[in-house]
Amino acid sequence: EVQLVESGGGLVQAGGSLRLSCAASGFTLDDYVIGWFRQAPGKEREGVSCISNTDGRTNYADSVKGRFTISKDIAENTVYLQMNSLKPEDTAVYYCAAGPYGQWPDEGFYRYWGQGTQVTVSS
Repeated sequence: EVQLVESGGGLVQAGGSLRLSCAASGFTLDDYVIGWFRQAPGKEREGVSCISNTDGRTNYADSVKGRFTISKDIAENTVYLQMNSLKPEDTAVYYCAAGPYGQWPDEGFYRYWGQGTQVTVSS
């Protein structure tokens, strides 16, 4: 059974940091690109970052460049999102998802999704 489980969300003050984890099972990180998406209240879900399954390339939304870093641990079959210098506008439910190469940030191509983890940044 394919499964993605996010963890690491929480409440943090502006300027603080959090590290989100996305543990994959039922497939390996060689099989799919892993993307992070987020959805704030009243807004559409948006792509935050992704990491390639083939060459390790990464992509970031302009709003998080220089603050967020995506990485993966092949042995743990886990993808991480290190979030630094957090801002109140980063408040959202964060999801990880597995999809094909070359389609980020089009979430319609992402086949498997986690349940999400809440990140709240207070001002």
